[in-house]
Amino acid sequence: MSRQKIDRLLSLKTLIGLLVCCSFSLNAQNIRDVCLLETLKKGPEDMTIADIKDKCDAIYKKNIKTGAISKRIISERISAFDPYVITPHKMNYILPVSFTNQLNDKQYSNFGDWQENLEDIEAKFQLSIKVPLLSDSLFIPGDSLHFGFTLQSWWQLYSNNISKPFRETNYQPEIFYMAPLDWHPFDSNTGLMIGAEHQSNGRSQLLSRSWNRVYLNFLYEKDNFAFSFKPWIRIPEKDKENALSSDGDDNPDIGDYMGHFELGMVYKWSDYELSLKGRENFSKHHGGLEFGFTFPLWGKLRGYAQYTAGYGESLIDYNHKQQRFGLGIALTNVL
Repeated sequence: MSRQKIDRLLSLKTLIGLLVCCSFSLNAQNIRDVCLLETLKKGPEDMTIADIKDKCDAIYKKNIKTGAISKRIISERISAFDPYVITPHKMNYILPVSFTNQLNDKQYSNFGDWQENLEDIEAKFQLSIKVPLLSDSLFIPGDSLHFGFTLQSWWQLYSNNISKPFRETNYQPEIFYMAPLDWHPFDSNTGLMIGAEHQSNGRSQLLSRSWNRVYLNFLYEKDNFAFSFKPWIRIPEKDKENALSSDGDDNPDIGDYMGHFELGMVYKWSDYELSLKGRENFSKHHGGLEFGFTFPLWGKLRGYAQYTAGYGESLIDYNHKQQRFGLGIALTNVL
């Protein structure tokens, strides 16, 4: 019987038992082998051995060691077009308790009885997903084009006198192109993202905040460590004719506080993950810091602790300095 005929007869189900007993002999650091394993676990059941090998050989180069970002990308691409799989973009979490040392209540002085009834403790959550826009590579092998959407919300869950409103919600759609770079310093991997994003809080008049940016994001990974450097340029808007106008720039000085770049670092150790993000405007000496820590609780449930300091924790707080600590559940990790 020819090899081609054998390949057609053997499906994923037939090979699962064989792969389980032999998986320890595979080199987990070889990017091709990681691709093979992930495809076997998550790919369509009617996919043959030849199909799997062709897919992994075409997309990924041999003898390149995978890091935390690469492994996540491989896993996402296997299930990207599965209609029953939602792919996370940024981290997803729920913090039932988030405490600030300096609530920005002055912004709500003209907003009913909010100012005197807002609480320093509230709930915070972030939901972030992405979808691929192309099924094949665009310019080079391994590149991709995506649409992403991130929602952050601060919920006054403990303010009984004003019916527990959502104090602030930020919406961030974006489109971005991601590609690997053929540069592997110190046996590492690098990549580049180019994107455009809009961020707003969906409010009107005095509470309206929004801006648009184009950005580059340089990615570096080695083993369980990942680093990113993301500079951006704000797309300018025309000035408002008056404060109550719906047209024009809601926050012309947002760059003074949010800075012009963001540095990010993540380290994964066993079942724990440490993350750090920082922004800075060196000319104005304003910026912001976010530190995150995920840890196992029980089963697949993971805890998440978050500390933020400085400016720009939300759009309504872009020019307000505070410290905040939150504790809750991580729905997905950074990596």
